Amino acid sequence: MILIALGSNLSSPAGPPAQTVAAAFPVLKTNGIVPVKVSRLYKSKAWPDPNDPPFINAVAQVTTELSPAALLDRLHAVERAFGRVRSVRNAPRTLDLDILDYDGRIEGGPPMLPHPRIDSRAFVLVPLAEIVPDWRHPISRRSAAELIAALPQHDVAIKSIV
Repeated sequence: MILIALGSNLSSPAGPPAQTVAAAFPVLKTNGIVPVKVSRLYKSKAWPDPNDPPFINAVAQVTTELSPAALLDRLHAVERAFGRVRSVRNAPRTLDLDILDYDGRIEGGPPMLPHPRIDSRAFVLVPLAEIVPDWRHPISRRSAAELIAALPQHDVAIKSIV
């Protein structure tokens, strides 16, 4: 199972963040990354600076024939198509696409698999648990629900917007 995270907190040529995330799915499909299951959209505070615009996040289970490295390259190309400019780490962005898990592989990268911060991000774990409730972290073997329960309560304050 291949899982990717989608996020946006700046408008793109496709529109505001929620429209940008929604518009990314057909573009992914034309790039050989086919969404199988998609979570609802969630709104969360920006990280690491909560004063930045809030994020709209989602998680998708996808299929692809691409290797992890080729998938990451393709995801970066899709980000650029939506106006993403990589500058300062964790800066606001039009579109952010990350590989969370690629068939349970554990690799040092690039890309690092599973995503190295998946277990500490409610904005990823909550939508992930929605679409794949039986998913387990490839290293710790903890479920998304267990990982969510281990987070500080204020970190779990994300809201579904659809």
